[in-house]
Amino acid sequence: MEHLQQQFIEFALASKVLSFGEFKTKAGRLSPYFFNAGMFNRGATLGRLAHFYAQTLLAMRQQGRVEFDMLFGPAYKGITLASATAVALAGLGVDVPFAFNRKEAKDHGEGGVIVGGPLAGRVVIVDDVITDGAAKRESVELIRAHGATPVAVLIALDRAERAAGAAGSGAKLSSQSAVQAFEHEFGVPVLSIASFGDLMQFLDSDAPLARDARAFRSAMEQYRADYGA
Repeated sequence: MEHLQQQFIEFALASKVLSFGEFKTKAGRLSPYFFNAGMFNRGATLGRLAHFYAQTLLAMRQQGRVEFDMLFGPAYKGITLASATAVALAGLGVDVPFAFNRKEAKDHGEGGVIVGGPLAGRVVIVDDVITDGAAKRESVELIRAHGATPVAVLIALDRAERAAGAAGSGAKLSSQSAVQAFEHEFGVPVLSIASFGDLMQFLDSDAPLARDARAFRSAMEQYRADYGA
């Protein structure tokens, strides 16, 4: 596991954003861990989170995996995340514009559904996670409709678990994760600060916070066996 990923997981645990235990997911699954980005709700934690987003994006650019001209945040969580990441990037010497969308078009003042810089060039969509991918699909279509090019989606954590199957398939799971399905449908790569695999490696590390969470390792393995993509 890369140092950045370990730092991020330790930060998420210390901030109570990442928890181990027994949690019911939106899909009705019993998960041994829970990641709630809404708990990054203080100035200090949001600032540090944004720095992780910015560092990840710059590392991906250095590796030749993405080039970008601006950021876009899908309403609602993505608004704060894209804005904060733009500030963090500027602090690292990369000053780019950002924009976000309204849920409903404004019919007065500047009008429209886009707030911030005009959508142009290569755009990275910034959000917390991908579950069903609906908000990101809407973002891709909106960006393309404005003549810009979505080049990546940047999220905090890739759960890497298989989504529910299509309607009428009963309990059968999809062969792809929500991230893989999104990439396949739109041809837009999804980048993440950390993944489920990083969580597993963290549990095997010597980090102090890993020792307390190691009791959930077998449950994590079983969850990956049941739902891992």
